[in-house]
Amino acid sequence: MPMMNMRLASPAHLIDINDLSELAQVRLRGDSLEVGALARHRAVAESPLVREHCPLLMQAARTIGHYAVRERGTVGGSLAHADPAAQHALVAVTLGAKLTLASRGGERVVDAGEFLTSAMSTTLAPDEMVLSVRYPCAGPGEVSAFRMFNQRHGDFALVAVAATLTLVEGRVAALRVGVGGVAPVPQRLEGLERFGGRVPDIDWVAEVARAARESVSPEEHPRVPALYRSELTETLVARALARCVERSGAFA
Repeated sequence: MPMMNMRLASPAHLIDINDLSELAQVRLRGDSLEVGALARHRAVAESPLVREHCPLLMQAARTIGHYAVRERGTVGGSLAHADPAAQHALVAVTLGAKLTLASRGGERVVDAGEFLTSAMSTTLAPDEMVLSVRYPCAGPGEVSAFRMFNQRHGDFALVAVAATLTLVEGRVAALRVGVGGVAPVPQRLEGLERFGGRVPDIDWVAEVARAARESVSPEEHPRVPALYRSELTETLVARALARCVERSGAFA
């Protein structure tokens, strides 16, 4: 529907898949949380399973659009739409989620980072659809935060940041930071993981945020200069990491 609204697609036929209720389930699969492609944004945001096992996904889902969008929009639809600033795409790339795709010829599993190829483009074949997404469950002691900035409530973010942090004996044992809105696809800033092994104090947060700014290269836009997005990246990474550290108790 968004592609049609923007006059980017004019399909000859539309197929209603709302009766495939099995694709709306959220369930545990071993050490992964499986979210069906028809799970609504609101259902994901309110799911006890998501809150317990993938809190980053819950936080992101709560920020999506307006009430009507959260009521009708789906995880699979958002990922297939592949907007560079979309919340579900950013979380999937940051966490290394895996998508199950299906066609009459069978099923295949694709990493989120490989599924999204460019703005509004994916590896979906013409006869395929998204069945489900599997997110790794949060590990012991893992905390997360999602931050975004948009010009109007309900709009896609100019920049969005997803982060997870795990502390062991007061030091960073694991760090993941993803950024959306600064490139044709969301990016997991793997270079920031070199800041692990240190005590996450205020100086550490600022240093990682500066490195995040240096890691992105936004394109110029008539209304949103690249420099502005770079500065937003630094600010939002700092806020997300500060929230993670606060939730871990390291700032207490």
